[in-house]
Amino acid sequence: MYRIATNFLKRFLKTSTIYKYGFNWSPMYKRSTAKLIQVSDNLQYVKIKLKPSWKNRNYAGSIFGGSMLSATDPIYMIQLIQILGDDFVVWDKAASIKYKRPAKETIYAEFVFLDEEIKKIKNEINLKNEVNITKKLTLKNAENTVFAEIEKTIYAATKTYYKEKLKQRKQQQNTAQ
Repeated sequence: MYRIATNFLKRFLKTSTIYKYGFNWSPMYKRSTAKLIQVSDNLQYVKIKLKPSWKNRNYAGSIFGGSMLSATDPIYMIQLIQILGDDFVVWDKAASIKYKRPAKETIYAEFVFLDEEIKKIKNEINLKNEVNITKKLTLKNAENTVFAEIEKTIYAATKTYYKEKLKQRKQQQNTAQ
């Protein structure tokens, strides 16, 4: 549904505008209580804001760790889907979070893909058909005090390779039964 809406809206709006407002209006992302506040035209930079509220406070009065992780969860994957284009498959594969201190104030995170990084990802996919990308980010306040460190692993592959891989996996499952 989101992909269909995005493709339709691309006729009238910049992809970065669709990305920003699509996230902020999406019921799934709204539940994280975060908001995208900045998206570059090429989608290689995204900044989010997570404010404490009654919806995300834990028993101790700080921002619930689940809100921190869910606020960051889909960004890199969908960012990379848009950057690489329709010939690729991109999936979140793993995430880990290390809490440094309780967050009782507004915190921010920045998601960045550099030009060289995109070239490297495309080159690796051209060589190996698939790649695992590890990205690190921090949740911090306006004064750069770090509240959490997050590491994400994202899988990317060509669609043709991925479809063939799934087909082989199904055949292996069928022969094992």
